[in-house]
This record gives sequence, structure tokens and C-alpha cells, in this order.
Amino acid sequence: MKNRLFILALVISLISIPLLAKGRQLTCSGSTTVLPIAQATAEAFMDLHPEVNISVRGGGSGVGIAALQNGTVQIANSSRPMKAKEITQARSKGINPTPYAIALDGIAIVVNDKNPVKNLTIAQIKDIYTGKIKDWSQVGGARLPIVVVSRDVASGTFEVFNEKALSGSKVISSAQLLASNNAVASTVGNTPGAIGYIGLGYLTKDVKLVSVNGTMPSEKTVKDNTYKLSRKLYMYTNGKAAGDVNRYISFIQSAAGQKIVKDQGFVTLN
Repeated sequence: MKNRLFILALVISLISIPLLAKGRQLTCSGSTTVLPIAQATAEAFMDLHPEVNISVRGGGSGVGIAALQNGTVQIANSSRPMKAKEITQARSKGINPTPYAIALDGIAIVVNDKNPVKNLTIAQIKDIYTGKIKDWSQVGGARLPIVVVSRDVASGTFEVFNEKALSGSKVISSAQLLASNNAVASTVGNTPGAIGYIGLGYLTKDVKLVSVNGTMPSEKTVKDNTYKLSRKLYMYTNGKAAGDVNRYISFIQSAAGQKIVKDQGFVTLN
């Protein structure tokens, strides 16, 4: 009898181990802007909680939101608020998207580092991206054709930029549509005449930051919204975050997590 009980206990324990391990797996995907924050905070969180494994993927805000709708991730990283139709689609599948702000950001307008232009107005940015302004000499620069670089339509950064800078107007058809902040920064850095937009955490010495309406993105101007292209960065969960998901997001929102946000080049919530 004792042997039978021992064997039964052993079988139960062997079954339970993979179930417990599976329950400690977290997956998040989406925004490439949020990606460095998610990666750095996930590493720090796993150092504190080695029993939890967090997998972080990019792909764009739209990709992360679709994955949450389909129930394939616990967290969708998004650099924009979810759209009403996305929320409706999610709820039709039994998913209740719940947003958690994790950081602030300013969409940085960048040009090639040899470009003498220092400031652009929102109106000029719109005219450049819609094709009305095609040469830098039209905005106080050298005589040089403008190469328009944009994010693709799966990008939350594209959505916010389109709303705040373009008022919903269509980007010129000749624009290069790229899949990540890194790709935009690299292309602008290597292309004389190029203009692009990226999250603050992706600024490098190879691109030049220009002010917008005379204001540079900074901790102060992003927090008080005087920088016109300011935004919040989000993580979305299915319903109220619980368990390890709640602990991870709470860690990001804590003082320790917000220090990581700042170290990654973004702006803290408070």
C-alpha cells in the first residue's frame, strides 16, 4: 500500500512540474518603441524572480494587439491607445483589453546629422510628409531633395504621428515605410536629405534631433505636453492583470522599473 501511495505521489509530482513551469511563462509582443523597456525590465524582473520566464518580441503595436485578441500573449506592448474597433474585436473573442501606462515618450523628428535645419513646425512636417514640400530649401535648409522615411502601418508610432502631425492625411506614396525605430534611425543617419521619426529611446549620434514648433522633446516638455508629439506607452492585458503579469507590470511602474525606463532614454510616468 505504501509503495502504491509513493508511486501515485511521484506520478502527480511529475505531472505537476511541467504544469507549474508552464504557468510561470509570460509572453509579450508588439511595439518596437516599447521593446527596449520590456526587454530591460523583463531581465531585471527575472533576476528578482528566477522562477518566472518572460519572452519579449517586437513586431509593432498592431501585431501585439492582434496577438492579445487571439489569446497568444499575456501582454500586448503598444505605443498608442487601442482603437475602438480593436477593443470591439477583442471582446467578441472573449478578451477584455485593459491598459497599463508604463512610460511617456516624445516622437522625435530626426534628420541626417549634416542637415542644417534645426526646427520644423507641425505644418511644415505635415507638408513634407504629404508631399507639398519636397526640398529642404523650402524650410530654410540647403537645396537638397527631401527623402521621406516613415514607419509602416502596423506601427503605433505611425498611428500617433499620423494623428498628431498629419491630422490623418495620407503619407506621400514615395515614402520609405520601415518596420522599426532602429531601421528609421539607421536610414536617416545614412541618407543625406532624409527625415524620419522615432521614439526618444532610439536617438543616436548618427541622427540630428530637430525641435517642433520651437520645442525640443525632453522630460519636462513631454510631461507637460508642451512638446506636441508627446504620448504614453502601454502594456495591455486581458482583464485586470493578475499573478506574475501583475507583478511584472507593477515592477515596471515602481521606482526601480521607472529608473530602467529613464535609463532606456524614455520619460518616467511621474
